[in-house]
Amino acid sequence: MNLKLIIRKLHSLLNFIEDPKSYKLRKLGGDTGLYYSLNKSWFHNLNILTVLDIGANKGQFSLAGRMLLPNAHIYSFEPLPDCFQEIENKFKNSQNFTAFNVGLGDCSGELEFEQNDFSPSSSFLKVSQRHQELFPFTKNTQPITVKIERLDDFIDKNNLEIQTPFLIKIDVQGYEDKVLLGAKKTLQRASLIILETSFEELYERQPLFKDLYTQLIDLGFTYGGSLGQMYDSNTGKIIQDNSIFFKD
Repeated sequence: MNLKLIIRKLHSLLNFIEDPKSYKLRKLGGDTGLYYSLNKSWFHNLNILTVLDIGANKGQFSLAGRMLLPNAHIYSFEPLPDCFQEIENKFKNSQNFTAFNVGLGDCSGELEFEQNDFSPSSSFLKVSQRHQELFPFTKNTQPITVKIERLDDFIDKNNLEIQTPFLIKIDVQGYEDKVLLGAKKTLQRASLIILETSFEELYERQPLFKDLYTQLIDLGFTYGGSLGQMYDSNTGKIIQDNSIFFKD
């Protein structure tokens, strides 16, 4: 075992000892990275009452959100049926949690969706050549048809109770700009957005960080930094991160 791996394992062990919740979260399959990044006073001081988890996959962020915000209502949105079923199973005994088997964007109806063998890489967009070079295990996809809605319309049609302050987490593999376009009314009341942003085109025709930054600044948000970055393992170049935006 190399030294770097030993150091990482020791660091993880210390984190688990200091915060037993993080160990439980990891066992459940939750996002421990975002949990550590958000388990800070600045985040808890926001007093978030509602979480919108858009692009929930298997509930990784929702699990972290439940640990961080035990009393908040979490709404989870995931278009893949098998991932949605996993979310339902994980949260079947959870209070204040509602999951929807639907994708979000700037239109309503049905749309072709690229279901990837590696489910977190599934998207309404096709994976790029660069994506496949970085992650060879994402080469195989199968098109399926899924439901899609505009968030603003979906909230109105289903009479969802969105208590403020609330946060929106968006991780939709290159479809972020479309989600924002369909959520302009909801965004007016949001306090915090956690948004996956890319610095290289990992999906065909996806918006990059600068595009999403401009879109959110125009909607009245302020960039608050990064909660974690993904690197090219060969060069060390930053290719993606979780950006945070606060309402002015």
